Amino acid sequence: MFPHRLTDSRAFDIARALIEGFDRHYRLFSQTNLEAKGRFERADWHGQQRAQRERIQFYDTRVDEAAERLQREFSAATLAMDVWQQVKLHYIGLLVDHKQPELAETFFNSVTTKILHRSYFHNDFIFVRPAVSTEYIDSPEGALPTYRAYYPQLACWRETWRRLVLDFGLDVPFEDLDRDIDDVACEFERQLGDFQPRANFQIQVLSSLFFRNKGAYVVGKVINGFQETPFALPVLHGERGGLVIDALLHCEDDLLMLFSYARAYFMVHMEVPSAYVQFLRSLMPRKPRAEIYSALGLQKQGKNSFYRDLLYHLRHSTDRFRIAPGIKGMVMLVFDLPSFPFVFKLIKDYYPPQKDTTREQIKGKYLLVKTHDRVGRMADTLEYSNVALPRSRFEDELIDELRRFCPSLLEISDRDGDGEVEVILNHVYIERRMIPLNIYLQEAAPDQVARAVIEYGNAIKDLVAANIFPGDMLWKNFGVTRNGKVVFYDYDEIEYVTDCNFRRVPPPRNEEDELSGEIWYAVGPKDVFPETFGPFLLGHPGVREVFMAHHADLLDAAFWQGCKDRILAGHVHDVFPYEPARRFGARRLAATGAPARAGAPHPIDERPAAAAAA
Repeated sequence: MFPHRLTDSRAFDIARALIEGFDRHYRLFSQTNLEAKGRFERADWHGQQRAQRERIQFYDTRVDEAAERLQREFSAATLAMDVWQQVKLHYIGLLVDHKQPELAETFFNSVTTKILHRSYFHNDFIFVRPAVSTEYIDSPEGALPTYRAYYPQLACWRETWRRLVLDFGLDVPFEDLDRDIDDVACEFERQLGDFQPRANFQIQVLSSLFFRNKGAYVVGKVINGFQETPFALPVLHGERGGLVIDALLHCEDDLLMLFSYARAYFMVHMEVPSAYVQFLRSLMPRKPRAEIYSALGLQKQGKNSFYRDLLYHLRHSTDRFRIAPGIKGMVMLVFDLPSFPFVFKLIKDYYPPQKDTTREQIKGKYLLVKTHDRVGRMADTLEYSNVALPRSRFEDELIDELRRFCPSLLEISDRDGDGEVEVILNHVYIERRMIPLNIYLQEAAPDQVARAVIEYGNAIKDLVAANIFPGDMLWKNFGVTRNGKVVFYDYDEIEYVTDCNFRRVPPPRNEEDELSGEIWYAVGPKDVFPETFGPFLLGHPGVREVFMAHHADLLDAAFWQGCKDRILAGHVHDVFPYEPARRFGARRLAATGAPARAGAPHPIDERPAAAAAA
């Protein structure tokens, strides 16, 4: 019995060390989120961007620290299987009263899979399914509740909204809060129509603000009878130095755009993340739980939740993985499962000569996108190692492609010895499936083509505003989302705008230069000649007509250089997840001719609207 007690005590000490590692991670994560309020109040936009980038690295750093501690103090890699089984049981016991149990389970998986050989990666040693329920977890005594409830009377409807906004305690005065509350109340009355307050008439609002880039968002819902209306209020710095409520977002589609997978993660302080996810799911029932966790900055939990969704889907479907439709890429091999709305992307082992790059450089580009402001125009990616999928679910043609282009990333074996042959992918990116823009343009009606071309130009301008030069701007590298948004998804050639040299093509020196099929001028590795984009993009007359009417400036080096100069001067552009026409200031300007009250001009204010849905 004594050796058993000794082993059990050691297992408990390991479990406790793991919990301590997770708690340290979440404490630092929460501190960064809490400090976002102060950065917003000071208008420290560069500091906000820096904190968003650095926070993404927190998780891996804490996992490395925990794994190192377990190796140093317990020689964890040499422990017997029965010890790890006890560790997991003790760990579950330590999660009973924990406020973030689902995140702690994911942390356990991350640390143990870093230490153990992958043959141990099964139900006995990791959390394949949640072991601790997150239902009804509440904030600790004395902490902010997950949400606040307000019970307005129609006579004091505006006063309720005013109190709701002031309760967030922002340490910057509003320019004209009464005016903004009138805008919010009037717009809500217009949306709700002629309604009768029911017994349960109330406003529920999440207790913490959602910070991203230059905005702070109030998120909640109005409940009346059986009707629930989600809403978000973007709070910005106005041009007179005070705060303004910029718009009212008031339906599920608005919230889906706000929490889009093509945007940077929010900073929001949460004692109980699962309660925030549950509340947000009530506003956006079509939004996968995995994407909500990621949008809240908990991207590792999003990855874990997504992988569980994938395994569940595989158990309840019978179709097979195939080579993804569209033009094959030179750098990435892409496949999908028709019944599952995501694509799987692997970096090929070799590339044609015109692609002067390496696997590590391509990984660096994907990391850049992960840590950068995606401004609604670059799809988020989930990065996995050692993904095992049933061989029986792969088309033979796809297996042949994998063997030809990605042999170093491919293993096909019965690793568990149970007769089930698996395809093991050593490194893979997974992202939302979209309709490739080149395919969309081939199949679209003329009015759809026009909207898509306008959206394509808008997408490039949003990327430029975020200091991203796409590199390869061919139509095939962009996709069309469900709501008509054009999003970029080919990252192997992206660069910072500020690292590029935008040049005009020098005039030919003589007639021989003019008639030559070869270029007659020197080209540096970072040189870009925007006027040369046209022949590759505008071969179709209808496409060319729309593009030149709305986005001819994209073919002018002066446009690109002007954007570069503004970024180098320290300007941070506003790129918000709603159309300019939704802004209260723009509406007043249109109605009265009064000067706009917003801060820096919105970079899409002067651009054409592609479609109401976009």
